[in-house]
Amino acid sequence: MGKIQGLDKLQKRLNSVGSAKARRLIEGALFSAADLVATEAGLSITRGAQSGKNHVVSAPGQAPNADSHVLDRNIGVHPVANTKGGNIEVTVQSLAPYSEALEMGTSKMAARPFFRPARDKKRGEAKKLVQAAVNKIIAGGAE
Repeated sequence: MGKIQGLDKLQKRLNSVGSAKARRLIEGALFSAADLVATEAGLSITRGAQSGKNHVVSAPGQAPNADSHVLDRNIGVHPVANTKGGNIEVTVQSLAPYSEALEMGTSKMAARPFFRPARDKKRGEAKKLVQAAVNKIIAGGAE
């Protein structure tokens, strides 16, 4: 049996998959993907909204219309702490106290979702960001 050509290069690439640089590439892609969703969620709330006496409440099933801007200004991307196995996770959330009630609805109010539609709208772009990072790592870009 002959010698395998490029074995050293292959071993170097395999070792780089778990490297700190590879982790940073994946983490950057995940934060960028989450930021796409956060931005879209915020835009869906502020798009066409008016505050004060001209404020119009959104229709059930539609994103809330901003009035005080507490909801859209409290949307952010955050790392998830204490993940198992060293996995990298991020979350997009609004820290406004009524975020969940708007997103999911209540017994007295129909849902006004803003996160789920944003996630669905940006899913393809987000997936491409993560795929590009993985492809870069596999191609040796994390060595």
